[in-house]
Amino acid sequence: MKKVLLTIAALGLFVLPAYATQGIREKSKNEIARAKEKSIVTARRNGIVKVKSNYSVEETVKRFESIAKERGLNIFGIVNHQAGAESVGLELRPTQVIIFGNPRVGTPLMQCNQTTGIDLPQKALIWQDEQGQVWLGYNSPKYLQKRHQLRGCGEQALERVSNALKMLAEQATQ
Repeated sequence: MKKVLLTIAALGLFVLPAYATQGIREKSKNEIARAKEKSIVTARRNGIVKVKSNYSVEETVKRFESIAKERGLNIFGIVNHQAGAESVGLELRPTQVIIFGNPRVGTPLMQCNQTTGIDLPQKALIWQDEQGQVWLGYNSPKYLQKRHQLRGCGEQALERVSNALKMLAEQATQ
């Protein structure tokens, strides 16, 4: 009997009742949700906020740059890591960094603790992963607050930075 069931199952002839497949689908959805939560926790742990983009790396960079300029932010530079890799005969999936900021926002953070200057101006990393998905990532202001011990000062500036980064990321990627 076991051999018959195994053969039937191997041939795909074994049909699960509807209630059994419903449980499998719900379990799969729960596993996917848990996997997403894990990636968010990992992102929070390493201080990088990641947002999926609906556009190519090049288009996401252009959108981000345009929106940032409209909002009065300075674009200090764009680093094309893929082009750098190609210049020395190496391959790299599309990867670019936009360096941007506003001294009115960043200066109070550095007045609170000058080590914050290592992370300023802000940067947005836009890259294509192994599956072809494009991402936009940036340093979480809460992570910077913890990293540079910005307690008792800079909270308002960090809140503004957090809101601005979230808005920029969403508009550039959606």
